[in-house]
Amino acid sequence: MAVLIIPDQQRQIKEFAKIQAYLAGVNIGYEQWQTDHPLTVDSTPEQILNAYAKDISILNQKGGYVTADVIDIHTHTPNLDAMLVKFNREHIHDDDEVRFTIAGSGLFHINPQTSPVISVKVEAGDLLVVPKGTLHWFDLCSDRRIRAIRLFQAISGWTPHYSESQKEQGYQPLCFG
Repeated sequence: MAVLIIPDQQRQIKEFAKIQAYLAGVNIGYEQWQTDHPLTVDSTPEQILNAYAKDISILNQKGGYVTADVIDIHTHTPNLDAMLVKFNREHIHDDDEVRFTIAGSGLFHINPQTSPVISVKVEAGDLLVVPKGTLHWFDLCSDRRIRAIRLFQAISGWTPHYSESQKEQGYQPLCFG
């Protein structure tokens, strides 16, 4: 389950309902989906998408998403460090960033402009919806592994637009304990 940290307040939230309420207050969607599907580390993207088809369909209807895929990032991903440079600088998208974590973990840093920067560690079962135009960045945790379903309204909307604020340099880059 997710852990939410508000670094500037040295505050940590671990209870689902409190995380969901806090994130809703800054316009970030958070849910937990069941992870009891018969999937393995070798499951194909098609098997994963089929296992979560009902959940994806409901989310598509709510958010107007038209396509979904599976991203699998791990220590053996070619050009991993170059890829991470694209994620771990503060940016926005012209589309929502929708991620359902299947395996591994990651750390979303969100700068909602109406509150302090928040860090959300996501793990298997966590669904995070960062609305378009929301400043954020992402880091892998120390295991350098995340497998997630991504949903898109239009794939072109996922191109990052960097703020160049360098805000990310003031925050912990790896997951907390």
